[in-house]
Amino acid sequence: MSNHSPAVARYLRRIAIASAAYVLTVFLTFHVFYHGRLPLPAAIGLATIPSIPIIAMIVIVALYLKEEKDEFQRELFIQSLLWGAGFTLALTSFWSFVHLFAHFPPVDGFHVFVIFWIIVGISDFFLRLKYRAGNE
Repeated sequence: MSNHSPAVARYLRRIAIASAAYVLTVFLTFHVFYHGRLPLPAAIGLATIPSIPIIAMIVIVALYLKEEKDEFQRELFIQSLLWGAGFTLALTSFWSFVHLFAHFPPVDGFHVFVIFWIIVGISDFFLRLKYRAGNE
């Protein structure tokens, strides 16, 4: 039996579907690009397809924040999102300077989305530890 709110259950179900769609569209798009030359309009059209699940995930986050009735849980998620955004911006900015001045490979925008969600997850873990320790 889960102790999640109905909003969390809906969020997890929606995000799982969108994540699966993202992984599937990325693999399919890479497969098509690496196995054939496409005219520019088709290539641009194909390149937009993996962005659709990303947009869906943004909408899903907004829906969760609207639907979650527990203000503390909503605040924890907002803090995790802010840490994810801030750290991702700092990391990619740093890497861009390293690229410019030390001739490292450039930041691959494809990875920024993944980095963001990893940092959100790490932030959520540590925020929950912090608040759990404060309640004991």
